[in-house]
Amino acid sequence: MPHAGARILYIDDDAGLCRLAERALTRRGMTVTTATDGEAGLALAAETRFDLVAIDHYMPGLDGLETLRRLAQLPDPPAAIYVSGSEDARVAVAAMKAGAADYVVKTVGEDFFDLLTGAIANVMVKQALQRGKDLAEAELRASNARLEALLKEVNHRVANSLQLVSAFVHLQSSQIQDEAARAALQDTQARIAAIGAVHRRLYTSNDVEGVEMDEYLRALVDELGQAWSTSPEHRILLISDPIRLPTDRAVSVGVIVNELVSNACKYAYAETCGGEIRVALRRQGDDRFELAVEDDGCGIDETAAPKGTGLGTKLVRTMAQSLQSAVVYTPNAPQGLRASLVASLN
Repeated sequence: MPHAGARILYIDDDAGLCRLAERALTRRGMTVTTATDGEAGLALAAETRFDLVAIDHYMPGLDGLETLRRLAQLPDPPAAIYVSGSEDARVAVAAMKAGAADYVVKTVGEDFFDLLTGAIANVMVKQALQRGKDLAEAELRASNARLEALLKEVNHRVANSLQLVSAFVHLQSSQIQDEAARAALQDTQARIAAIGAVHRRLYTSNDVEGVEMDEYLRALVDELGQAWSTSPEHRILLISDPIRLPTDRAVSVGVIVNELVSNACKYAYAETCGGEIRVALRRQGDDRFELAVEDDGCGIDETAAPKGTGLGTKLVRTMAQSLQSAVVYTPNAPQGLRASLVASLN
């Protein structure tokens, strides 16, 4: 039985009933200690570890409810069953509010001890289930902590590897005389940096599963501003709502921003003139966001031949598809271009 071998403390001012309880519960396989008042029972509970305490309601001096309240204040208190000869529901309610795990009405004869034994069994089963639940939750928390530490380490190593690849690309570009090839490698380096920044955010923050996009885009825009700080100077502005995205979606947004801003810096304005480029990330409702990059430059001449290799456009299209979206290009009156997409947060 679930209560076999249980250590029980029975508190009742009726010494005769204490003896009967001791004999009856002992026959049922329990180890029983008795106390004839609340103070003595609390002293025993403080000194000895009991699996369960049964407390009588009517006792002189320290009554059952006060004994129950004080018992609950002990370090790691045992479960308690409240015992009373009264069938008044208010007594049962008061006992449960004071911390009792169950309530048994005291009667004459063996029926009472059968009821008490059943209550003890039920409470101990509940305790075992709660201990199992607590242990499982503790193990789950420990497992989550280990996985979080592992993810941080993985992101750390990915960021370091990307930084190393970026350094190799930079070294290679410095050895190349062909301007077009050098520009292509520099673009590649910027794309690697945009992805690496996501992983740096992940291993340096407390959240390894998502990226705070306002902070990430701020850092990315600052890096792009430095990269395009040579004459003509471009002013890159950011407006971003506090939006958090999963890692893969954050990478896609970062690559898109990198490509659109870089394209605006290269082609929106005349070679001798700088200009303003605005990046905006705004929440739309509860589950969507809009990303927009706009400038006040020359816009798109659909009759002109494409500029550059077209790789950036393909990357933007691919990243937008990974977000289940598409980039829409519209004129930005009175002049310029606006590129935008709307996608879900998850």
